[in-house]
Amino acid sequence: MMKIKVGFGFDVHQMKDGHPFIVGGVTLDHHSGAFGHSDADVLAHAISDAILGAANLEDIGFHFPNTDERWKGANSLDLLSQCAKMVREKGWEIGNIDGMLCLEAPKIKPYIQQMKSNLAAAADLDVDDVSIKATTNEQMGFIGRGEGVVAYAVCLLQKVG
Repeated sequence: MMKIKVGFGFDVHQMKDGHPFIVGGVTLDHHSGAFGHSDADVLAHAISDAILGAANLEDIGFHFPNTDERWKGANSLDLLSQCAKMVREKGWEIGNIDGMLCLEAPKIKPYIQQMKSNLAAAADLDVDDVSIKATTNEQMGFIGRGEGVVAYAVCLLQKVG
């Protein structure tokens, strides 16, 4: 008998001029970037929360709080790898991950394959088990004004036995 669970993740970061913009482990060519305690990789954070949520293991802020200096400037792919390890230690396997970015610029199509490769490697998955898409906010709100970036993710966990 197979048991499955689904997790949902969400993350948002403020954009700041002159700051690096790291998404899915790729540094994007853009005049501003996401700001946060770690490297502010909004996509890796949303995926981490989806993985942890599916296994009922709290959220990324619980395990890697922004009040702890150990995580200042942390590589979010390393955090994602630790999250994947946590769920596997509970007997779960990650079936797939689906991520969605919401931003006006830059266009991410040229970066998607590298993002998928980076995220798959961090979560110990096949690249075909990681999907990444993007949309705009049609120039509305803080996303439309380029003041922030949002990511959503879902994750399927499975346990056999």
